Amino acid sequence: MSRPSASQTASFFSRPLVVVALATLCCLLWGSAYPAIKGGYALLQIAPDDLGGKMLFAGWRFLLAGLVLLVVAAATGRRPGVRSPRDVGSLFLLGATQTALQYVFFYIGLSHTTGVKSSIMNATGTFFSVLLAHFIYRQERLTHRKALGCLVGFAGVLVVNVSPQLAEFDFTLLGEGFVVIAAFVLAAASIYGKWLSQRFDAVFMTGAQLAIGGALLLLVGRVTGGGLVHWSWQAVALMAYMVLLSAVAFTLWTVLLKHNPVSLVAVFNFLIPVFGAGLSAIFLGESVLEWKNLVALVLVCGGITLVTRAVGAAARPAPERSLSASG
Repeated sequence: MSRPSASQTASFFSRPLVVVALATLCCLLWGSAYPAIKGGYALLQIAPDDLGGKMLFAGWRFLLAGLVLLVVAAATGRRPGVRSPRDVGSLFLLGATQTALQYVFFYIGLSHTTGVKSSIMNATGTFFSVLLAHFIYRQERLTHRKALGCLVGFAGVLVVNVSPQLAEFDFTLLGEGFVVIAAFVLAAASIYGKWLSQRFDAVFMTGAQLAIGGALLLLVGRVTGGGLVHWSWQAVALMAYMVLLSAVAFTLWTVLLKHNPVSLVAVFNFLIPVFGAGLSAIFLGESVLEWKNLVALVLVCGGITLVTRAVGAAARPAPERSLSASG
């Protein structure tokens, strides 16, 4: 059976229902990483202040996910698209920023602030994506409806993180500042990845950048004195799940960014903390139907609707003027 043509693939991944379904699936998978990471720390006995251990945990997750995708790409006969040392350098830069650098900034920031504040600050990445796309891509201009959609979605993130901790919202460079820097690095790297995906195979590119970023995180973990010695079959099974979710989610996200406007895809990021809170509540035995989770979901979905309609309206060609109207 022949592989679908490039135009058929682009048409499929640009369909509104496909975008909504796959972007939501990606965010659901990334949201499930919240309780999975906490579970991994507990199983491997990684202390809250053990930055090196956390880097090693993340490094193995991304390196293995990248290797899985590279094997899949090779087994399915995909053409990588690498033609020169410059292409290799581009992939290295993508992996070093999108996976390694943003993860280092995020976890240093997380170790100097609370999870609630980190979730809120990390959500600023959607704003960075929309703003950067406005200046880089002529067809992705920021509109009032897009801005309103982002604000409504961000309000949903605020609601899901309602906490007494927000009453004293201080801001430090090593804490909230590093989380915001991580969000900016990820947004910029994602747009860079969208540009690279036009000449590289999406599966190969995702696998390469995850493997490179994972290897760099392992190096950081070793340099900072990290160690993972408490492996068990439960820890291995959990790592296998995280490898799978990373491989699937990052590949689908790369494909969606390749064939759609950045703002259309990025706004779904607001779903991640909502899913993360809901899934964490389920695994912690708490009530998932808390009012704040429901309100947050409504706000986030409302924000996504506003942005998707704005993008759809911008994509529709302007109606031609009739001869009678033109005089």
